[in-house]
Amino acid sequence: MGETVRTLAYGSWPSPIDAALAATRDGHPEWVGFVGDEAWWTEPRPTEGGRRTLVRRRADGMEESVLPSPWNVRSRVVEYGGQPWAGVVVDGRPLVVFVDFADQRLYRYEEGGEPRPLTPVSDVGGGLRWAEPQVRLELGEVWCVLEEFTGEGPTDVRRVLAAVPLDGSAAEDRDAVRELADERHRFVTGARLSPDGRRAAWLAWDHPRMPWDGTELLVAEVAADGTFGGPRTVAGGSDESIAQVDWSADGRLLYSSDRGGWWNLHRDGAPLCRREEEFGGPLWRFGLRWFAPLESGLIAVVHGRGATALGILDPETGEIVDSAGPWTEFAPTLAVHGERVIAVGASPRSAYEVIELDTRTGHSRVIGAQHDDAVDPAYYPEPQIRTFTGPAGHDIHAHVYPPHNPGCVAPADTPPPYVVWAHGGPTDRAPLVLDLAIAYFTSRGIGIAEVNYGGSTGYGRAYRNRLREQWGVVDVEDCAAVALALADEGTADRDRLAIRGGSAGGWTAAASLTATDVYACGTILYPILDLAGWGTGETHDFESQYLESLVGPLAEVPARYAERSPAAHAHRLTVPFLLLQGLDDVICPPAQCERFLARMEGRRVPHAYIAFEGEGHGFRRAETTIRVLESELSLYAQAFGLNPPGIPTLELAK
Repeated sequence: MGETVRTLAYGSWPSPIDAALAATRDGHPEWVGFVGDEAWWTEPRPTEGGRRTLVRRRADGMEESVLPSPWNVRSRVVEYGGQPWAGVVVDGRPLVVFVDFADQRLYRYEEGGEPRPLTPVSDVGGGLRWAEPQVRLELGEVWCVLEEFTGEGPTDVRRVLAAVPLDGSAAEDRDAVRELADERHRFVTGARLSPDGRRAAWLAWDHPRMPWDGTELLVAEVAADGTFGGPRTVAGGSDESIAQVDWSADGRLLYSSDRGGWWNLHRDGAPLCRREEEFGGPLWRFGLRWFAPLESGLIAVVHGRGATALGILDPETGEIVDSAGPWTEFAPTLAVHGERVIAVGASPRSAYEVIELDTRTGHSRVIGAQHDDAVDPAYYPEPQIRTFTGPAGHDIHAHVYPPHNPGCVAPADTPPPYVVWAHGGPTDRAPLVLDLAIAYFTSRGIGIAEVNYGGSTGYGRAYRNRLREQWGVVDVEDCAAVALALADEGTADRDRLAIRGGSAGGWTAAASLTATDVYACGTILYPILDLAGWGTGETHDFESQYLESLVGPLAEVPARYAERSPAAHAHRLTVPFLLLQGLDDVICPPAQCERFLARMEGRRVPHAYIAFEGEGHGFRRAETTIRVLESELSLYAQAFGLNPPGIPTLELAK
């Protein structure tokens, strides 16, 4: 006999997916690599203060966390970070170097010992930071990107390629760090060395460009003693974004360029596999990898349009064989060793797992962070990939997650409430993967629509460029178009629509609440609310001139900065809202929220502001995630007239 299905109002369905469960599943494995024959990667520990640990998979298949708490393997280069570790085998044992989040020093770790610092502490501004380490045993060095603050301001910073002695002689001596190339560019990624060790290639760009706008591919000769000759630009420019560079086993230059409108692979300047698909993405963090050359000459690739697959590209024929398996989305991290490829994949039914592909057999298997169903998967959402039509007739890509619970249905003829999720970035996208934060709502009878609005990645450069000078317009219009289309077709209740987003998505959520009357309430997480403040020194160096392309040149269109800012239109916000902020956020600082709230004073709009100590940009601690999800659900319950069981009531001030 099947279970009895109960008829209950949307938003009041009992669910086994509670906030604590969603919190323990927050984050996913990243930064895969090989140490000898072993696969290693980083993994989140939400219940251990949100730290990232280093995990190794031993030859016998056992997984173990290499470093105990409080070690936190995470770089703060450009605040979003980058590849934070590298390892080699010396005398049969792993030698690993890694960046610890707390002091940003580079450490050397050998099995059985304690990590020892390789770099000094600087008390100038944000100090010294490191990313993309590569161990060069033959030189006794670690080659990295060095980010060095030269003053107290967020933009008082320089970045160079540097070599750190492996013997620890630079642990107290900044002068013992050898700089490999000059600082002619504001931003540089880690150097990739050619197989013969005689050439290095890396990417560079300068303000006001972001790396998805335009980057330059630099190549320099490398002498036997590890000194660099003068670099020359071999590809890229102000309107060509190169997302990644590497070398084939026979010493040819491989890179992913969007000169044809999509990030496609090139070899020595010629395209290898022309497709209207992406073989690259936005370089938000240094060391992301969408391709990895194998010794055989084949190339492992993460590629796709909207979603991503893991495939093996034959550069001679341009053909790709995609790996079989249940995964429908792959993260931009890859490592290869012999015929083995390791990657990180997920699907709408499984969270991100570490996957190994044997290129000889084509067989894929999970080797780490294996997904396990903590609840019956019958409670997981069943998403739909949808394309909607925007105000000007253009496509808007979205994932729609209807309410879903095997034990409940709602009374007939009552459409459900829906929350539009606006992703951050805004140059990014929402992947279609199992997210228990989404399941938390859908299993209770609240629908979710993730909108990959104009400006999102995964759909080519033209789609990305739709947001140029239109941030706060196109993103807001596209989210509203999806919400209203869902209401018009009867999928969603027109009177019970909400919007939520974090970071740039927090901006879109706030701008949507102040510029439209589509939503009955909204959740705004660590947002940008005041463009002029954010564009004049309130954020970090990496994005300090991002608004020049997103909004327009500040010197030429200052009025536009005020006109678009939710902070300038706080008086238009009339519906309940929840504002969530990390007090350690240097990307979207708390001052933005505080100014906004000051302008709301006396307006008698129901709202709550929760600020979290010890949290930065993007929440990482389990207890924070629990509070966020329960507060958000309580907001919707109050705004939509729902009755979710067992949820603490969020006090809304007026």
